[in-house]
Parts: sequence; structure tokens; C-alpha cells
Amino acid sequence: MKSWCKTLLACGLSIGLLSACASSDIEEEPVSPLPEIEASVFPEVSWSANIGSGVGDYYSGLRPAVRYGKLFVVDRYGQIIAFNEETGEQVWNVDISDSFRDRPLAKNKGARLAAGVTAARDKIFVGGESGFFAALNAETGEPVWDVVAGGELLSAPTVGEDVVVVSTSSGSLEAFNVDDGEKLWTYESKLPTLTLRGTGSATYEAGGFFVGTADGKVAVVVKNNGQAAWEQPIYTPKGGNEFSRMADVDMKPLVSGENLYAVSYNGNLVSMELRSGRIVWSRKYSSFNDLASSGLNLFVVDDHSRIYAVDKRNGLENWSNSELSNRDLTSPAVFKDYLVVGDFEGYLHFIDRTNGKIVGRVEVDSSGLFSQPLVIDDKIYVQTRGGKVARITLP
Repeated sequence: MKSWCKTLLACGLSIGLLSACASSDIEEEPVSPLPEIEASVFPEVSWSANIGSGVGDYYSGLRPAVRYGKLFVVDRYGQIIAFNEETGEQVWNVDISDSFRDRPLAKNKGARLAAGVTAARDKIFVGGESGFFAALNAETGEPVWDVVAGGELLSAPTVGEDVVVVSTSSGSLEAFNVDDGEKLWTYESKLPTLTLRGTGSATYEAGGFFVGTADGKVAVVVKNNGQAAWEQPIYTPKGGNEFSRMADVDMKPLVSGENLYAVSYNGNLVSMELRSGRIVWSRKYSSFNDLASSGLNLFVVDDHSRIYAVDKRNGLENWSNSELSNRDLTSPAVFKDYLVVGDFEGYLHFIDRTNGKIVGRVEVDSSGLFSQPLVIDDKIYVQTRGGKVARITLP
């Protein structure tokens, strides 16, 4: 099990190097056993359904979405299902491989979807490893438009008013018209020789798309013209080899009030001024996971699956928890008084937000959880590697 890093993407390097993370030459830290807990909350799976074949062992950014009274779920091979969010009844089911077989997916071995789902503007948006990017009608599942982006799509698209953007593995942020798929602009960033496999989604706020780059920067790109209003390095790569110099900001920047928060791999967790990009404070953390926020706390899951609560105002650590180290935790999500994270064995853990103590858990599916839990009101939705979507509730 690759417990210490994500699969690597190396431009121009051999397949042998691509598998370096799993090499026996690398000493991996042990995976923490499932800790014993004194449970005070007892979550349960209140509803579940199977979705195609799941994502298997492939890297994937797929995650359910809820909007328009529906729950949208996608599997790697192109099956997209909409459920009634209240009852769990299936509303429509589309195999996108069939819909686009004669055009952009003609040469693909299946759709290889890895980006999505994003629901907005009465549409849902999905993308894949071939660069295939499509919009479907949220009410019926009928295709609206499709394009081929300039690189792999591995994170959820972001909609800002009439524009939808995708981050590509080639280092670009590409923008398209929401209604017809017309390409509007491309923002290019520098792509180092060696990067993490994966990209972070952009965050839209006040007319700009905030996005992390593979060379350790956060940039804000103006929606109307694709120009960078500012770019700010949050970590300067250091070290004598390409592995130690990896500094990807491989997460979705978090906007809270007048500040933006971001974290890099091998690098820093930072607070930045939203308008100028000026760094307010910086602390040493390494992560490729999205952040979560509640009140004055930021919640971080680092690259070894250690969990931290950090004060937004100054970056000081309020608590930490290493009981789930190297269990390939998902990005965290806030649910009521708890922080929830999933792991590679399919457990969803409930953590007290005030002190970091694990107070409950539920086993969802032994194939494992891989994407950030989706919190909607008093419900949590998770997607498993084996192709199950489940609703978790507290009795």
C-alpha cells in the first residue's frame, strides 16, 4: 500500500520511475491499526446503492453532488445515475460511454472518468483522463455539449456564473462557456519535471478563480479574460532531487472571510489576503488534501493521514491526532460537532472538533473510501472504490 504519497506523474520519465512510490527501496511507515475507541456517537448507513464498477485502484477525483433535489453519482467507466435525494429512488441512468462512443470516446477503453461531479446552471459536469469534458442536462441526463481539454482532468470542474473551468494535468486552467462549451481562455502555469498525480479544483469568488499550481503557487485568474490578477508562491521548492523539490498545491483553495487558505505538498500551510495574495502567516505542513473549516479552526489531513486543528488567525495548532496515520484518509469534512474522514478500509470516522478525539465510526464498504465526504444538512454521502454510494446519518 502506498501510504506515504499519491501516485506520481513524471513528464518524460519511464514507467519504472512512475511506480517508484511502491518500490521496495523506499521504507514506508507502518499503517496504524484500527484504534479502539469509546464511542459516544453511533452513525449508521441509512441508504446505499451500487454505481457501476466504481473506480478500482485508480486515482480518482470522483465525488457525489447534490442539487436540484437529486444526488448525482458517477463511476469511472461512464455510468451516471441521478437519485431522488429524499427517497433514494433512481430518477435517470446514463452510460456516457454509449452517448459519446462515436466521437471523443471512440478510442478510449471506457470513459475513464475521474473529474466530477459538479452540478450548476441546471447541468452536471464530468471529465476524464483523456481530456474528455461534458455537460449533461441535470433533469434528464441528456448530453448538452462535449469538448476535449488540453490534458487529463482529475478534479471537479468549477462553475463561476456563465463560465466553467477545469484544471488539467498539463498545468493549464481552461475556461468554457457553461451553455455551449465554447472555449474562452487558457491560463498556463509552469509544470515541473515531477509532480503529484492529481490537480486541485479552482475556487470561484468575486469574479476570480483561485487555483493552486504544481510549482507551489496560488493564483487568482480573472473570469472575464483569463489573466492572472496575482500569483503568490506559498512554498519555494528545496532539496537535491526532484522528489524533495515537489511542492504541488494539489487542493482546492479555501476562502473564508477576507482570507484564503492553502497547503502544499512538502511545503506550507498558509493564510493569504484574498485581494492581494499577501501571506499573513505560514506554517510547515505537507498535504495534498482539501482543507475544512469551522469557526476559528482549519482542519488539515497531512500526507501521512495525521489530523490537525489550526487556528485561522495565527496558524497555531490547537490539537492533533495521529491514531489514523497512514490509513490513506480522505480530505476532512465538518458535520455538526464533528470532523469526518474516510479511510482505505472503508471506515468513516467521527472526530470531536473541540479536542480531536475519535468518538464514533461506521464501516461503509471494505473496498475503501477515497474522496471527501459530502455533507448535506443532517446527512453525509460517501462514495466507495467498489462502486457504492451511501448515506450516513446519526440516529
